[in-house]
Amino acid sequence: MASISIKNPDDINGMRVAGKLAAEVLDFIAPHVKAGVNTAELDRLCHEYMTNVQGTIPAPLNYCPPGYTPFPKAICTSVNDVVCHGIPGDKVLKNGDVINIDITVIKNGYHGDTSRMFYVGEPSILAKRLGDITFECMWLGISRIKPGAHLGDIGFVIQQHAEKAGYSVVREFCGHGIGKIFHEEPQVLHYGRPGTLEKLLPGMIFTVEPMINAGRREIREMGDGWTIKTKDRSLSAQWEHTVLVTETGYEVLTVSPGMPPPPAFIQQSAAPQSVTV
Repeated sequence: MASISIKNPDDINGMRVAGKLAAEVLDFIAPHVKAGVNTAELDRLCHEYMTNVQGTIPAPLNYCPPGYTPFPKAICTSVNDVVCHGIPGDKVLKNGDVINIDITVIKNGYHGDTSRMFYVGEPSILAKRLGDITFECMWLGISRIKPGAHLGDIGFVIQQHAEKAGYSVVREFCGHGIGKIFHEEPQVLHYGRPGTLEKLLPGMIFTVEPMINAGRREIREMGDGWTIKTKDRSLSAQWEHTVLVTETGYEVLTVSPGMPPPPAFIQQSAAPQSVTV
């Protein structure tokens, strides 16, 4: 098994900067997510903001893991039944659509990675509940992060919460270690058993990014080689933060003024230093 890198104080500061910038792209794009806009326009706006305003590099653009063709855009836009890795294009958003926008920027060599759900106009009750439960899943997973805990603890609480609500957890994609490399060890599964997998140590940085389906968990890959949809065409939702394991718990690195606050039950249970804004 490949080793999990422990970040030093300089790395952590670099990751704080990158994480904050990634979250600020989501703040910037939020007002533009409305009926009538197409996803290519959202990509163009984000790309220009990253390169011209922030001086960041969009990590997804031309990203090419083994076996893939290069990803052609700066952001991922996953609409309705798209689970992840939706390629921006001529898809026009309409009232009632839900969209996950996934942002990864590179600043001074460090990657900041975060995503949010957005509602176009008034979402259906089903779509809103799925988005809310997925948001809670992410934060419940984050709340388990502390030295001595295990990666399985994170996956377990996410799976329990999603399945209790009648939803399913996508298994083929997971969170990941991140730093100067976009995707590194460990893999952060969003299902599992407590007390299993790697033990958490201070200085680890990874993403928690559950993908939750309203229907069954099975997925299908589109012909572009990137876009993943639910097999049964049910809605899917995802939220993502990049998180540091601290000496006493966790610190969310992808913070910004427009970031939705944690659910009340997380704020009540989290130590004051857990979320740095």
